[in-house]
Amino acid sequence: MPADDHARALLDPAVLARLGALPLAARRAMQGSVSGRHASPHRGASVEFAEYRKYVPGDDLRRLDWRAYGRTDRHYVKEYEADTNLRCLVVLDASGSMGFGSGPLTKFAYAQRLAAAAACLAIRQGDAAGATCVADGLEATVPPRRNPAHLTAIANLLAGVRPRGAGRLVPALHELAETTPQRALFVVVSDFFVDPRELRGCFEHFRFRRHDLAAFHLLDPLELTFPLHRPVRFLDMEGGPALLADPAEIADRYLASLQRYLESVRQAALETEIDYQRVSLATDYEQTLQRFLLGRVRSGGVR
Repeated sequence: MPADDHARALLDPAVLARLGALPLAARRAMQGSVSGRHASPHRGASVEFAEYRKYVPGDDLRRLDWRAYGRTDRHYVKEYEADTNLRCLVVLDASGSMGFGSGPLTKFAYAQRLAAAAACLAIRQGDAAGATCVADGLEATVPPRRNPAHLTAIANLLAGVRPRGAGRLVPALHELAETTPQRALFVVVSDFFVDPRELRGCFEHFRFRRHDLAAFHLLDPLELTFPLHRPVRFLDMEGGPALLADPAEIADRYLASLQRYLESVRQAALETEIDYQRVSLATDYEQTLQRFLLGRVRSGGVR
C-alpha cells in the first residue's frame, strides 16, 4: 500500500464521526496559547466563578463587586477560571515487540489507528496535536499544532514507521516529560514490556511535571490466555535468542508471572494517578477510544 494510502487508512471517517460527539477532556489544568474548552491554572475570563481577592491599583474597575463593597465597605475583585486549549502529544511505541499479533491487527497496527484517531479528535475540537515515535530513542516527532492540515503530517509520520529493535521507551518518556515546557496531554500507546518499577518512575515524572498522562497498554489475546499445547519455538522480537519450550510445562508459571506484572503496572498507575487503559486487541479500537473519552467526561474534569 502506498504511504499516502496507508496514512489515510489510519483515519476512518465513520469511526471519527461516531466519536466526534465526545470531547477529549483534560484531567489536569492545561497551559495553552489561546482560549479553549479546558481549565487553566491561571485566572481569566470565563463563566465559572473562582474566588474573590482584594482590589489592587491597576485592576480593571469593571471587575469590582459593588455588592461586596456595600456589605463590607472594602473593594473586592471577582476572579473566574480561565479556559484554554491543550496540547496533545501521542507517543507511539515502535519497538520490535509491537509487531506481534495473533489476529487481523498487530499491536502496532492497532496502536497506529488509535493514536491517529486521538490526534484527529484533539485537532477537531480546536486543540493542538502532535506525534512522536519511540524505538531505540525518539525516532521522529511532529510538534503539536492546531491547524487541521497538520493532521496529514501526523498520519504520515505514524504510517511511515515500522516496529523494530529493542525498545528504549523509559528513557524516551523521561526525556519527553522533562523537555516539554508547558503542561500537556500525553497519550502513550505501547505494550509496556519494561520493568514496572521503571515504568512507575516515568509515571511519577509526568505527574511531577504536571502533565496529563493517558497510557494505553496493548495486549494480544494470545498473550493473555496462552492457549498453546504443542512445543513451540518462541522468538524474541526485540533481538534476543529464541527459546524452545513446551507450553504445558510453563503455562502455569507464565500466567502467574503475567498477573503479577499486570497488577504491578495497574498499582503503579493507580498510585501515580495516571489514566491507565488496559486494552486487548480483541476489542475494537473505536470501543477503546469511546471508553477512554467517556471515562474522562465522567471523572469530573480537572484534578
